[in-house]
Amino acid sequence: MSNMRRSKRLVALAASLSLIALAACGDDDDGGSSATTAAAGTGESATTTAAGGEETTTTESSEATETTEGSETTGASGAAPSGDVAMTMTIEISPDAVWEDKTPITWEDLQCTWQAALNTPGSVLTSGFDQIVSVEKGKDDKEVIVSLSTEYGPYKTLFGPASAPIIKKAAVDDCMDISGDFSTELPFSGRNVILQSWSEGQSTFVPNPNYWGDDKMTVDQIVFVPQTDQDTELASIKAGQVDYIYPQFGDALKAVIGDPNIKMDIKNGGDYEGIYFQQASGPLSDPVFRKALAFSIDRQALFDQIYGPIFEAAGTEGKLNNCGAIVEGPYCPPDNFQKTYDPAQAEKLLTDAGWAKNGEGLWAKDGQAPTLRWMVNAGNTRRESTQAYLIPLLKQAGFNVVADNCDADCVFQQRLPGLDYEMAMYINTAPPDPQYLTTAYTCDQIPSDKNGQKGGNTTGWCDEAATKALHDADSEPDAKKRTDLIFSALKRMDETNAMLPLVTFPKTGVWRTDQVGGAVDKETANFDGFRNFPTWEDKNGDGKIVIGAEQWPSCLNPYTECANSSWYVWTASFPTMPGVWDTTADGKFVPSNLVTGEPVIKVL
Repeated sequence: MSNMRRSKRLVALAASLSLIALAACGDDDDGGSSATTAAAGTGESATTTAAGGEETTTTESSEATETTEGSETTGASGAAPSGDVAMTMTIEISPDAVWEDKTPITWEDLQCTWQAALNTPGSVLTSGFDQIVSVEKGKDDKEVIVSLSTEYGPYKTLFGPASAPIIKKAAVDDCMDISGDFSTELPFSGRNVILQSWSEGQSTFVPNPNYWGDDKMTVDQIVFVPQTDQDTELASIKAGQVDYIYPQFGDALKAVIGDPNIKMDIKNGGDYEGIYFQQASGPLSDPVFRKALAFSIDRQALFDQIYGPIFEAAGTEGKLNNCGAIVEGPYCPPDNFQKTYDPAQAEKLLTDAGWAKNGEGLWAKDGQAPTLRWMVNAGNTRRESTQAYLIPLLKQAGFNVVADNCDADCVFQQRLPGLDYEMAMYINTAPPDPQYLTTAYTCDQIPSDKNGQKGGNTTGWCDEAATKALHDADSEPDAKKRTDLIFSALKRMDETNAMLPLVTFPKTGVWRTDQVGGAVDKETANFDGFRNFPTWEDKNGDGKIVIGAEQWPSCLNPYTECANSSWYVWTASFPTMPGVWDTTADGKFVPSNLVTGEPVIKVL
């Protein structure tokens, strides 16, 4: 490839990335492809075939990418990285960047992050990291050379926050397996706070004394306390027991409207709610039965019953989300999910496939009428109300659906990763780049014994055409072609009834103006949530800021099932673990203060 062709290729890659502003995937209260990679941490070739939420979380890349032409990138030894390399990314870590104990953050920490994300049993963050061939030292310990096997367009989703944030190598015994680490402690930090203590009752942050950035923590303590439900959460802020909450948008928020000491900020972001069908096993692995169930759910009637009053109470307008597993924006197919309710067609599909209604009026085959367990997190009034509304209607249509709920920890950190449900309802919080679709919906990302229970596909949806399209989209530099590939995958979700999209949710921050101040509303819409909380002002003089949390994680491991919890990343990993990029409230990726500037990308 000539230098001119290389430069044009990179310009196209940058142009593609510049369009990634409005995509989405995880928060809640809320086709098999083989990849040949270098075994992490070794020079040996290895062929890996993977089988493939809580709610989930994407951003835009910069408009210009610096290019470097000429000699091939080499590691510290002067030798080219082993394996087939299509692209390199050279990252310059700030000379000031240190961990909480003042040891420098170096290339070895990024290498350990790659190894841990890719190889840890139960990791939900392998996608993208499986495209890396090597992570090596450059001219010194602060220069990192990442070699990739493909022209990986969404490279800004690597090394946090839209993927695995950077871990401290010295904090783990084995970078190839951190599944036993960080159960109840997160003893390192590369950001402005340190997680001093964590328990089932609260967590406490204190300032990182060796933090090098300008955004230093402004108070002595920041305390997170779990809230059992939204009513308790709203009562806590009305009583002044907490300074700030980040509640799910809902009509319960009217309880604080009109209080002169309480302010509410509502902004559009990447949150979307849907009904999801588990398809790896059980009754809904039958595509005919699944389609008939989907055709028996009237989404517009559900919206009018459940969501309409919520938007009306908040004084805003809402509508059905027809995109699929994404929010409205450039990657939303304009003709998706247009006709999803057709009870007559549902009956015909089942009858033609040998199903018949039994004496109870339930669809049965070979004498068996399947029971469908519908799982939501207990205490979420909106979802429980949806079950109460829809389950009787589905029974009239011949489907035996039963509520099978448990708490948020059980739902998002146990049963979703374990594919232990038939139906589920939750919010995904999407990051700015649609690459998250590869993590959540490709066949190779379905957790299984064969792949060490790794991967983020917690619906078990496996469509070979969509899997190929999403993997191809990750290495497609042409913006129009990439969009078309994303469209084709989302259309397959519609055609195969992968899920039923319901609504795009606004993000909401609520705080007491007499207790906390500063830029409290600056990051409400950010994928990172409200991560600027360490810089807020203590206005009531108690020396701390208290934040109510709608969910509480059961462990602190940043790569395993804990990472399925939006409230885990918002309250633990995002505040303490550095990344090469940060996300912005308007859906962009920007270089963080960990690095000296945009990494240098070279297509070989």
